[in-house]
Amino acid sequence: MSTYNEDSIRSLDWKEHIRLRPGMYIGKLGDGSAYDDGIYVLLKEVMDNSIDEFVMGAGRSIDITVNENKVSIRDYGRGIPIGSVVDVVSKINTGGKYDSKAFQKSVGLNGVGTKAVNALSTQFTVQSYRQNVTRIAQFAQGELVSDEKKDTTQRNGTAVTFYPDNSIFRNYKYRMEFVENMIWNYVFLNSGLTINFNGQKFVSENGLKDLLERNIETESMRYPIIHLRGEDIEIALTHGQQYGEEYYSFVNGQHTTQGGTHQAAFREAVVKTIREFYKKDYDASDIRASIIGAIAVKVQEPVFESQTKTKLGSQNIGPDGPSVRTFINDFLKKALDDYLHRNPDTADALQKRILQSERERKDIAGIKKLANERAKKASVHNRKLRDCKLHFSDKHERNLETTLFITEGDSASGSITKSRDVMTQAVFSLKGKPLNSYGMSKKIVYENEEFNLLQHALNIEEGLDGLRYNNIVVATDADVDGMHIRLLLLTFFLQFFPDLVKAGHVSILQTPLFRVRNKKETIYCYSEEEKQQAIKKLGAKPEITRFKGLGEISPSEFGLFIGKDMRLDPVILSKENKLSHLLEYYMGKNTPDRQKHIVNNLRVELDTEDVLTQVAG
Repeated sequence: MSTYNEDSIRSLDWKEHIRLRPGMYIGKLGDGSAYDDGIYVLLKEVMDNSIDEFVMGAGRSIDITVNENKVSIRDYGRGIPIGSVVDVVSKINTGGKYDSKAFQKSVGLNGVGTKAVNALSTQFTVQSYRQNVTRIAQFAQGELVSDEKKDTTQRNGTAVTFYPDNSIFRNYKYRMEFVENMIWNYVFLNSGLTINFNGQKFVSENGLKDLLERNIETESMRYPIIHLRGEDIEIALTHGQQYGEEYYSFVNGQHTTQGGTHQAAFREAVVKTIREFYKKDYDASDIRASIIGAIAVKVQEPVFESQTKTKLGSQNIGPDGPSVRTFINDFLKKALDDYLHRNPDTADALQKRILQSERERKDIAGIKKLANERAKKASVHNRKLRDCKLHFSDKHERNLETTLFITEGDSASGSITKSRDVMTQAVFSLKGKPLNSYGMSKKIVYENEEFNLLQHALNIEEGLDGLRYNNIVVATDADVDGMHIRLLLLTFFLQFFPDLVKAGHVSILQTPLFRVRNKKETIYCYSEEEKQQAIKKLGAKPEITRFKGLGEISPSEFGLFIGKDMRLDPVILSKENKLSHLLEYYMGKNTPDRQKHIVNNLRVELDTEDVLTQVAG
């Protein structure tokens, strides 16, 4: 046994602790392929401080630049007090937000945010402009490098520039779609704020109403968006054509992607208010089916379930205030009831949607019962699912890593199963090409055994609250059949569980196309360009292997591609691509537009013998 004495005890300073345990401060690390990866949390932590300045009435614009691995943020608030510039970004539990009078309803309350950004950056610069004096402090991995103070004519405010440390965030890349979504949420929640991002201006006049309009196809709305505002609360809601429920929830400007007490209270209050308005005891699932809602509340001293603040745990609005549940219920009870009385057309359209959901639910009740019984039996010994030990719903520091790989065929699933991390990685094996579910009703989810088992594996039948894996990764071969299976799976998710995709949980696994090696080194290449670079690097005719399918990759090799260096392509729905049109174009009947596209882009690849024959002829 090793000796355990006083010499075994070690005390880490603040930056060492953050760098050793970054997950405690920013959640998962990642490479930028998921919206909640660490590089976006770093940006958010700095932005939250600038937003808090705006909320306090200081500064109406923020400038942001993201250029490859460099991030710059400049606000025009009051500026960090000159004497505290270094301490604020390098001393844990130092900040201005412990005084609730200065920041009544702030997001960042723990005095950790910018310190984590500082410690996890190769370079970090903070500059405060305050009353014609500026102070600039530069750090490297949390270590102070320089500190300078001088006169200035610049407007008051704070500027922060940082470079995420690529030894921690390996092969990272900022995806502008995720950054833009974050920025849109900031302006939706802060009317009057202008954010200038990479030369583009972001501003919102109608708050959460604008948020829903940006995320919903107008033609799919069953009635105009109901938009309600009160003191410390704002709500927008409508019903669409999709299956399931979709929510956007916020606390003090923070996007709580995992919901929390406020979102649960919102779902409950909508049901209660609607039942009382129509004087009908409608089933809660019929009222909420296809609902799209957004809620933003302001809470004094909010309690979140983690430093990344993705789920609200607070039970009360403030130390002396009512419970979150009572506050939201009382507001909706009056505001939504008044709105429906004043807008009878909307009230009629809402009731028709509820009655339609009721008919659909009763129509599939028998099939659903049988399917759930079959799924329960299958779960005892489900050969399709090789589960992991931890799940997304667990309160564990690794729950964000939980991943379900959806594979095609036994050989691919066998390789992944043997090389996976059994704590956080599960495998679901398809027996072949799944059904094209485009245009079908929810009934098919229960009638099709494979879809039903997948739905149960994910635990999303009643919504995303019980989702068992944070990452759903489609792992198919990089050939025509593999691409087709991807499309069929995405069609299934987008048809019946679009919120799963919109919440950023679905992605595509990149696996290497080539292995280039000599006796000293092996390089895995994901493209023709990478292959050429590897050949150039190794020289002298290295051995080149072309992987035709995932089953050809040995388990020992596969472990390299699903570990810390795993490459994922997130499935992102852009505003420009309307979901209904997208599905119709790719997965509908043989549409004229698709036929025309295929004819115009048809490319015939000839082998060498064919080319020589044609030349000779």
